[in-house]
Amino acid sequence: MPRVAAEPGGSESAGILRYGAELVRRHGVLLAFVFAGLLLPLWVFGELADEIHEQEAIAFDEPILMFAHAMARQGFDDFFVFMSKVGYGWGVVPFDVALVVVLAAIRKYREAVFAAVALGGSALLNIGAKLFFARDRPSLWDSIAPETTYSFPSGHAMGSMTLACVLVMLAWHTRWRWPMLALMAPFVVLVGLSRVYLGVHYPSDILAGWAVAMAWAVAVYLSVYRVQGRPWRRRLAAH
Repeated sequence: MPRVAAEPGGSESAGILRYGAELVRRHGVLLAFVFAGLLLPLWVFGELADEIHEQEAIAFDEPILMFAHAMARQGFDDFFVFMSKVGYGWGVVPFDVALVVVLAAIRKYREAVFAAVALGGSALLNIGAKLFFARDRPSLWDSIAPETTYSFPSGHAMGSMTLACVLVMLAWHTRWRWPMLALMAPFVVLVGLSRVYLGVHYPSDILAGWAVAMAWAVAVYLSVYRVQGRPWRRRLAAH
């Protein structure tokens, strides 16, 4: 009985599927990392930035702000003012500088470069984005900690998220990754909440700051360590 020839399209499809399956098997973790840490945050930031650029009101901003203001009391005032200060001038900024200096002092030069570029670049990105979007601060009530610069994206949110990403990625291949993640996740959230509670940022400012900070930190990590490299790994001496 004559054998029926396979359709060319069928063999090509099978080859594509086999190649795709092999790619996922070998680089699935990396692809998931790029999607969750780079592409998805960039999409979130892009959606929010488009609304701000078009000067459209974001539906959830004002209701969340008013809900936060309705919770106002002295104890919360003191706590969130403290978190706001620790999330920038009192904590994040000096810690950023100390981290880079310590890494350089112990001769972890690649780690120091990664931290310096990620943290310093995040600050520059924030300044540029604020000037570009020029979004005014919320003015629903008189804040107990007023700000005079532009609002979008939040510098506190970007600074705390960038620091968190740097520390977690540096610790990821060590036994400290889960403790570091457990420490930094609530810190980032509380810093962001403090800015909304104080009425100096819209919630969309916070989300945008988190998103662009994560995308930037992941992009720098991939640039510094590429695919094979890892933090703390010693380079083999050339023979």
